[in-house]
Amino acid sequence: MTKTDLPAYETIVLEMSGQVAILRLDRPDQLNAMPPAMADDICAALTRLPALGARCLLVTGNGRGFCSGAELGASGSGDGPADTLQTIRRHYNPMLLALAQLDIPVVAAVNGAAAGIGCSLALSADFTLAGKSAYFLQAFVNVGLIPDGGSSWWLPRLIGFPRAMEMMMLGERIGAERAAEWGLIHRCVDDGDLAAEAEKLARRLAAGPTVAYGTLRRIVRAAQSQDIATVLDAEAVGQSVTARSQDAFEGVRAFREKRKAVFEGR
Repeated sequence: MTKTDLPAYETIVLEMSGQVAILRLDRPDQLNAMPPAMADDICAALTRLPALGARCLLVTGNGRGFCSGAELGASGSGDGPADTLQTIRRHYNPMLLALAQLDIPVVAAVNGAAAGIGCSLALSADFTLAGKSAYFLQAFVNVGLIPDGGSSWWLPRLIGFPRAMEMMMLGERIGAERAAEWGLIHRCVDDGDLAAEAEKLARRLAAGPTVAYGTLRRIVRAAQSQDIATVLDAEAVGQSVTARSQDAFEGVRAFREKRKAVFEGR
């Protein structure tokens, strides 16, 4: 896959590194603030990943920040309540739902600010790594708004009710090291190591049993709002699906032959 084969977007850059798709938010002069058009570009890029042969997605930001939040007033049709409602429903929510519904693992490499919708985007990944200078901010309350982008769903599940309310109601920065201590993110690493560590993890995941990964992603997300009986049945159905995959056959053969499995994602 060459660069000329990849789609071009106005606000993001999509690259392939082997079987890892790298999606870079690309408005560095605005710390990658996200207007509705960027959410649309991300959503469009996600739909292209299967055709590109991607087996893992790495999301990061160009420049000094991951994403400083939604670009206020960028909807182009005023800032009234009805406009805000439609902007969220038509642009930001579809992007985050598309990310949640991917059949491949997602890694986020957070450099600098992850605020507002940028915080939601970062925490939507299966593995979120952050440089030591990075921070996470639920900035909404500071301008008289409430969290969106799924923050009220994610945060209590990741760090518990008291810390979630601290983030959402006090609107203070949570540094990367504290975020890792809380369990908000997967790892905090030195700034200079962030890109390499994130790509290393993404390559490891891309070489794994991606049929199982995709099934696991769907079950775990649905399980957060289901009873145990429903989850047990979903696991049984998912297990029957993955058991028929070529990855599962290869895994069993490799176990019997005492060698490392070579998964192909099918």
